[in-house]
Amino acid sequence: MTFNPEADVSGNTARRKGRGAVVAGAGGVGLLGIIALIAGPLLGIDLSGLLGGTGGGGTGSEPSEGSVIENCETGQDANENVDCRVASSQLALDGYWEDHVENYRPPQLIIVDGATASSCGTASNAVGPFYCPPDETVYIDPTFFQLMQQQFGASAGNLAQLYIVGHEWGHHIQYITGDMERYPNNGTGPDSNGVRIELQADCYAGAWIGQMEEEKDKNGVPYLQPSTEAERQDALNAAFTVGDDNIQEQSSGTVNPESFTHGSSDQRQFWFANGYQNGLDSCADPLTIPGDQL
Repeated sequence: MTFNPEADVSGNTARRKGRGAVVAGAGGVGLLGIIALIAGPLLGIDLSGLLGGTGGGGTGSEPSEGSVIENCETGQDANENVDCRVASSQLALDGYWEDHVENYRPPQLIIVDGATASSCGTASNAVGPFYCPPDETVYIDPTFFQLMQQQFGASAGNLAQLYIVGHEWGHHIQYITGDMERYPNNGTGPDSNGVRIELQADCYAGAWIGQMEEEKDKNGVPYLQPSTEAERQDALNAAFTVGDDNIQEQSSGTVNPESFTHGSSDQRQFWFANGYQNGLDSCADPLTIPGDQL
């Protein structure tokens, strides 16, 4: 378990949007589709070019504000239901970042059910989790975790899922603090701004997970339990799985660092672990250190 069973998570404001199943191809998302979405939008940042070829342009017809996540009142609900788990993570994330970012404003969290429109294009499990800066919104279709397990053999357990949510929250922090503007997309490669931004978001996720049990509900109960070694290995496994070199090796059998957009598996694991072990103050480094030291 990750959440304290007795924690009150009813204060989450996540909404479920979308209807029907939108996947890449009539028969579901195949291996090439998963590789494309992991190498691109998953934990991604360059959404303007990324989503232009995979979804709509933000003019979808989603008519409502979405529905609440049902049966999501306690930490036990979050441990048993992935929608509730993702929704409830925002409580601990907002509490953490309110303590560390002046004038913090929380992002919206949308649990995607099939597909929904965003200012960055269509959000679906054929796109993967992403943060949309114009909306200041994190979009996550929880069925994506199953695709990670099925297509890449990732464990994708509870803490790995929270790592992915925490990573996307990290992109929101980069947006509201101006790091995205200071380090705009300048192409691909191991020393690119895109790789640096992704590694910093991994570090942010690790820093939050390292202190996640400190955020408490209105009754003083920590939302989350301290992570176990097995859970941390699960999160590290997810970081390894979404490394550029691992994806390229599995998709083509070759690795081309000049096309990296997110960093190698080793880098992603290192920066997640760095944040976890050394805290938030250690997370500025990916944006400032020389490329040959990344």
